[in-house]
Amino acid sequence: MDFHTFQQSLQDNTPPANASVYLQALWYDGKGNWDKSHELIQDLPDQNAAWIHAYLHRKEGDTWNADYWYRKAGKKRPDLSLEEEWEQIAKALL
Repeated sequence: MDFHTFQQSLQDNTPPANASVYLQALWYDGKGNWDKSHELIQDLPDQNAAWIHAYLHRKEGDTWNADYWYRKAGKKRPDLSLEEEWEQIAKALL
């Protein structure tokens, strides 16, 4: 799956069948369901999950918590719009 196909899948009612949990979390966020996205990602221990978790808390406006998760992901809070960061994460994970 490429980014365009993933982005188009936001028109569907369910995430793509072959989407990883990371992409499912981004998909639910892309659909406006922050809670479901956070639920999927919050307990996963790896850096990809931490990156998505950081993005979600940045989106929520909880900068302190977002920065904690960016550090866990080995990243710094980006100077990008939330839309640009969502796209950056999705492209990195596809």
